[in-house]
Amino acid sequence: MRRIFLIGYMGSGKTTLGKAFARFLHLQFIDLDAYIEERFHKTVSQIFAEKGESGFREVEHHLLHEVGEFEDVVIAAGGGTPCFFDNVDYMNRAGQTVFLDVRTDVLLRRLKAGKAKRPLLAGKTDAELEGVITEGLARRRPYYSQAAYRFNGEELEDRHQIQQSVERLAELLDNP
Repeated sequence: MRRIFLIGYMGSGKTTLGKAFARFLHLQFIDLDAYIEERFHKTVSQIFAEKGESGFREVEHHLLHEVGEFEDVVIAAGGGTPCFFDNVDYMNRAGQTVFLDVRTDVLLRRLKAGKAKRPLLAGKTDAELEGVITEGLARRRPYYSQAAYRFNGEELEDRHQIQQSVERLAELLDNP
């Protein structure tokens, strides 16, 4: 039975690496935000708008505990998931936690490309986006750093890099 939680800032590659890693290990993959959206038939943005951040975090907390009971699964947590309630402690108890650590400049490049899909980033200038990332990482790093493993998530730009990262992550988790 394996249960692996990937945590890190938005744009760190949790979904990209998680999908490939789950396929490699023949495990189920769950993106927690997508799971929440499917259960509520609403986007994360809509839930935020209706319930506020505290209401969304309660929903996220309960569904994290739900998927955290699944077996043979790779779970990509939302960027803020580890920072609320006992979530990071829970993930550490329930399975293997991996912090995908990525430099600010790499996050900036990735998030600039997809910011239209992320309501919290849409309409921000590059300078504003960099400020959001820098501030967000500073606030969240203490939580991310509680993961059992730290993994460089910067090399996920093409299939070759993703495959190499999958193999490195498999080795890391099998040989702590």
